[in-house]
Amino acid sequence: MTSGKESAGLLLYRIRDGRPEVLLVHPGGPFWRRRDEGAWSIPKGEIEPGETPAEVARREFHEELGQWPPDGELTPLGSIRQAGGKVVHAWAAEGDFDIERVESVSFELEWPPRSGRTQQFPEVDKAGWFDLDAGRRMILAAQKTFIDRLEEARL
Repeated sequence: MTSGKESAGLLLYRIRDGRPEVLLVHPGGPFWRRRDEGAWSIPKGEIEPGETPAEVARREFHEELGQWPPDGELTPLGSIRQAGGKVVHAWAAEGDFDIERVESVSFELEWPPRSGRTQQFPEVDKAGWFDLDAGRRMILAAQKTFIDRLEEARL
């Protein structure tokens, strides 16, 4: 069964000491607090009616990280289907980002469950730069394909 949802995201990369690195984000909230390896993602979000996927990729980067991605050409990385059925479209862009300056939008969640109390959590609680091998270990399994495609296309 598929969710019918579609998201779009941006995989930022840079070359540091002659080696490529990718920027990944760790989801905020209590469900992800103790998960690390295999829990990171590209900055991404749901496509709303009237938006193009590339517009969403840029918007979500800004919403999740607090800074706009670099202007310029986006390299298409294609689409994947995640385990829950969501289709994710991705692009790559070269640029830099100060991971100490993450300012994510937040979401509300009843926490603890069935407590009647609503709390605010950041969509992204941290960002990190990873070389390609570490990035493949840290990213959600279905999204590893984006790192592979980036390496084939650019590096």
